[in-house]
Amino acid sequence: MEINCETIKHLAKLSDFDLDEKETEALTHDLQNIIKYISQLDELDTEGVEPTYQVFEMENVWRDDEVLRQDATREELLALTKEEKDHQIKVPRVL
Repeated sequence: MEINCETIKHLAKLSDFDLDEKETEALTHDLQNIIKYISQLDELDTEGVEPTYQVFEMENVWRDDEVLRQDATREELLALTKEEKDHQIKVPRVL
């Protein structure tokens, strides 16, 4: 991939950045060096190496859903709210 000043100017326009000529040249030089550095990975022999999908040994912990009986009555729960209307919790309007 070739990075040049025109590429940087195009990306700056798409990103709504205002870069002067000095900044464009500096960014072009920096990105060329970064791509050159990363392209060294192409030289590695990865034949037979399994891809790494997860760097930590993590697994999902699954459990069955259970419906647990609650001891509180409807009236006790409504008593905890700030406002109630028609035996329902009144909340602020969202829209």
